[in-house]
Amino acid sequence: MGALLAEIGIGLIGGGYMGKAHAVAMSAVGAVFDTALRPRLEMIAASSPESADRYRQAFGFARAAEDWQALVADPVVEAVVIASPQETHRAIAEAAFAAGKPVFCEKPLGASLEDAQAMVAAADASGQPNMIGFNYVRTPATQFVRQLLAGDAIGEVTWFRGEHTEDFLADPDIPANWRTTGRANGTMGDLSPHMINCALALMGPVDSVSAQIETVHKMRPGPNGPVPVDNDDQGQMMVRFKNGASGHLYFSRIATGRKMGYAYEIHGTKGAIRFDQEDQNAVWLYRAEGPDATRGFSKILTGPSHPDYLPFCQGPGHGTGYQDQIIIEARDFLQAIATGKPVWPTFRDGLTVSRVIDTAFASAESGRWHSVSKD
Repeated sequence: MGALLAEIGIGLIGGGYMGKAHAVAMSAVGAVFDTALRPRLEMIAASSPESADRYRQAFGFARAAEDWQALVADPVVEAVVIASPQETHRAIAEAAFAAGKPVFCEKPLGASLEDAQAMVAAADASGQPNMIGFNYVRTPATQFVRQLLAGDAIGEVTWFRGEHTEDFLADPDIPANWRTTGRANGTMGDLSPHMINCALALMGPVDSVSAQIETVHKMRPGPNGPVPVDNDDQGQMMVRFKNGASGHLYFSRIATGRKMGYAYEIHGTKGAIRFDQEDQNAVWLYRAEGPDATRGFSKILTGPSHPDYLPFCQGPGHGTGYQDQIIIEARDFLQAIATGKPVWPTFRDGLTVSRVIDTAFASAESGRWHSVSKD
């Protein structure tokens, strides 16, 4: 007989878009990756007890919590997953760490730099495993790109262009909603963290930025007439990385036609790399070698030889999807708990992203280059 598998009681806070994704991931991760630590869907909390009970039935949790405080305090909940609005992240994380429980938190780490700093302090003081949810960087394709760069496949990297562009608010006639109020819900708070994290993963630390942030559609329809929009539609920044390379990052929720424009292009002295999340199972690689007449970008389809692909599928080119990224995150979180060793990206990595965003706002306000502050 094989060794008995250990169970861990999972408490999930939030049952919406990301809450469902994490519930499905925790249900599937043991079968996909044959993890030694197997999640048990113990308790779920939401905005009301009634909502929590609906999610309990839909997702297969054993119990619904009265509120998130009850979930965190419950002794059978051994690890906490935060998938609630970002203004709630800090209080939940601090309470969970104080109770001695590992925490996985969706991005961004908090609703402000101050929140992120406090959450890292709480994580450090507790000594508990912690992770932040940057799922897109976990695709087999982008993991492969990290390997290419580490292996000097395109030589010395000289330039990076990254974007996270979508069009869910491109139509100015879309009514005002929760996304159109509060700095944390603007494009810089919502979309930019993913691509900034990607840039940090592929290029290393950002040294300085020059940013422009703007609200394009300043008024939107409301129930009683036009309503002001008080956060940003799009932002861009020129960046200088500590490795000497330069780059450009662009973020938008009004990029008409873009559905998941998490894309990057990297130039080096011996080649180049392109990737677009809308075609997430392909990497385009250019090598500056051989006759000019036969040089060109080669399309590499992900398959079992690429990171974290084989557990999902044995067929090259068959592809992985969005939910699979969340399952990989769940595997990493369970690994961090089981081994007691940090697995990237931790809360501190999330704080680094928050620092870049805060610096971008300062640069946009001053109209000057700003250095990114140190941890």
